[in-house]
Amino acid sequence: MNLIKTAVFPVAGLGTRFLPVTKTGPKEMLPIVDKPLVQYVVEEALAAGIEQLIFVTNNSKYAIEDYFDRQHEYERRLEQQGKLVELEMVRNIVPSYASVVYIRQSNPAGLGDAV
Repeated sequence: MNLIKTAVFPVAGLGTRFLPVTKTGPKEMLPIVDKPLVQYVVEEALAAGIEQLIFVTNNSKYAIEDYFDRQHEYERRLEQQGKLVELEMVRNIVPSYASVVYIRQSNPAGLGDAV
């Protein structure tokens, strides 16, 4: 039996139904308590055995990429300041066994086009 190891997240939309809050950032990054919405979805996918996360984004959604990519300078500062709990939290946003891919749509045309 072949297990599903890849999840596709179509996040290229403009978020117009959430205006005005989405004017400055993607709806997927809206906070739910202490994490952005998209992190909950990613955590569920990882718990289900997903190993590759593919985000189909648009040309202006750098916040998603910034959030899931490692930021070595930031991690170094946390380590220097002795903030090891926070460092571990940041490093575990995406576990080392998982890979993240970003595909940018120049003209988002709905879910069918994204997948």
